[in-house]
Amino acid sequence: MNQKETNCREVHCEEQEDRVLALSRAAIRHAVRLLAVLMVFVIWWGVADVIYVLYSRISAHPLHLLEIRDIFATFGAFMAVLIAVEVFANIVSYLKDEGLQLEIVMATAYMAVLRKIVILDYKEVSPEYVYATAALALSLAIGYWVTVKYPCGVPLAPGKKDMPPE
Repeated sequence: MNQKETNCREVHCEEQEDRVLALSRAAIRHAVRLLAVLMVFVIWWGVADVIYVLYSRISAHPLHLLEIRDIFATFGAFMAVLIAVEVFANIVSYLKDEGLQLEIVMATAYMAVLRKIVILDYKEVSPEYVYATAALALSLAIGYWVTVKYPCGVPLAPGKKDMPPE
């Protein structure tokens, strides 16, 4: 086999790999679009859950007042919907930029930890768990601050935009 034939085979293999990668990326983008549609349903389901929680808590009491635990349950339901909205923002960011933006991911993680802190029953958990949760919240806050203060402009999964220099 001569050099020309070897080069042609290498080029042919690269073209096949490029097609496979293109088809794989297209399949993933369609899957992510489906996830976006499903997340919209999850958000609406969450809104319905918030309405149900509020209605059931208010109608259960004779004076239509909420107790502290009812308020925390309502806060938890609200924050779950807000986290779902943040996840949707992550999905939209991925579809637009073909990469997850670190700032949005950090904000979503921080909101999830804050939700956990709000609904945490401090009588039921150990002090170590509380300290670990506080350390996680502080770490995410510092990480978010660093991300916002020193943006790098590079998505987590490089795509068409903001490709890092080679």
